[in-house]
Amino acid sequence: MKALRIALLATAAATLVSPAVAHDSPQDVLSTYGDIAFAAYSDSLDSAKKLQASIDALLATPSADTLAAARAAWVAARNPYQQTEAFRFGNAIVDDWEGRVNAWPLDEGLIDYVDASYGTEAEENDFYIANVIANPVLKVGGETIDASVITASFLQDTLQEAGEVEANVATGYHAIEFLLWGQDLNGTGPGAGNRPATDFDTANCTGGNCDRRAQYLKAATELLVSDLEEMVVAWAPGGAAREDLAGKGEAGGLATILTGMGSLSYGELAGERMKLGLMLHDPEEEHDCFSDNTHMSHYNDVVGIRNVYFGTYKSEFGRSVEGASLAHMVEDKNPALAAEMKAKLDATLAAFEAINARVAAGEAYDQLIGEGNDSGNAVIQAAVDALVDQTTSIERVVKVLGLEDIAFEGSDSLDNPTSVFQ
Repeated sequence: MKALRIALLATAAATLVSPAVAHDSPQDVLSTYGDIAFAAYSDSLDSAKKLQASIDALLATPSADTLAAARAAWVAARNPYQQTEAFRFGNAIVDDWEGRVNAWPLDEGLIDYVDASYGTEAEENDFYIANVIANPVLKVGGETIDASVITASFLQDTLQEAGEVEANVATGYHAIEFLLWGQDLNGTGPGAGNRPATDFDTANCTGGNCDRRAQYLKAATELLVSDLEEMVVAWAPGGAAREDLAGKGEAGGLATILTGMGSLSYGELAGERMKLGLMLHDPEEEHDCFSDNTHMSHYNDVVGIRNVYFGTYKSEFGRSVEGASLAHMVEDKNPALAAEMKAKLDATLAAFEAINARVAAGEAYDQLIGEGNDSGNAVIQAAVDALVDQTTSIERVVKVLGLEDIAFEGSDSLDNPTSVFQ
C-alpha cells in the first residue's frame, strides 16, 4: 500500500491546549481521532513490511548480522503499533481483531523447542509442548492435526488459540518475537533471548527443523502484514471502523475515545501489564519478554493515550495529524480540569521516561521488577501510580463532557490484589 501523508495542521495553536482553538465540535474531534488511527495503523503496516524484508534477508542468508537486523526491525515495528492500542476497548472492530496481532502472554512450547525448565505440561493446555515446528503431524488430546506445511492460513485457522486456549498464541508480533530471540532464560538477571542465527540455517542447522522454523517465521510475518492491511482499510476515510464510530453518534463516539484512554491507562497497562508482574516479581509477566523491549512498548502505550486526547500524531515515517481534540473541548468547558489533565498526562510520560532512563543505563525491565530490587520496583510503582492518578482525571473529563458513566477495564492486581496470590 502506497504510504499516504496526512497533514491536518492547526492554524493558531501555540500549545496543545489553547483557547485560540476552543469550540472544537464533537464531529471534528471524531474526525481527527479517525485520522490518527489511519496514520498510526499505516505506519504499523509500513514498519511491518520493513520487518518482512529483514526477515526475508535473514532466511536467505542466516548470519549474526541479518538476525540482528531483523531484531532491530521488529523493535522498530513495535513503536507505531503500540501507539494504536489507545483504539482498543471502545472499538469493537479493533477488539475483535487485536488478538491476531498482539495476543499475550503465549505458551511458546506450542511453537518451537523450549528449555527443560519450561516443563512438560500445563493444566488445561494439551498443546503446551506441542512444538509444531518439530512435528509435521500433531497428535494432541485424541486429535490428529496435519501440520506438514506451515502456512499463514494454518497458523490463523488451526493453531491460533488451539484447543480454545488463549495462551496458544501462534500469530502476531509475539510469535515472531519468540522466533527471533528465543526464550529469555535469564529470569530477572541481565540478558534477553539468545537464539542463534543457525536456527534458520538449513546448511548448518542448530535446534533442528531449520526449514520448518523458517517456514513458520515467513508465514507469521506474512500474516502480520495482511492483518495490518485489514486495519488500515478499516480506518481509511469511509472505512468500516470510521462508519461504526459515526454510527454511535457524537456522545457515543466521544465515549469510545475515553473508554480506550481509561481502559488502557488503568486495567490493561497499570494493572495487567505492570502491577501484576511487579507483585509477582515475575519476568514472564512482562509484555515483550523475549526481546526485553517491554519498556518501549509501555512507553508507546502512554504516547498513544496522549495522541488521542491532544488530537496529534507524528511519526518517523513523515505522517502527521493535528486537529480538533478532547483537550480543546475540555479547555472550553473547564480550564482548570484541562490544566489538571495535561499535568497528569505529562507526569505519566515523565514516569515512563524515568523507566527508559534506567533501561538506557543498562537495567532491563525484567530486572526492574525483580525481587529485592527496591529502587527498580519503586520506579515501576511510580509509573503505575501515575497511570492510576491520570485515570481519575479521565473520569472527571467524562463527567465534564456530560457523558454517561463509562466502565473502564479493571484488574485484580489493582482492584483485588489479595486474589492474585490465591
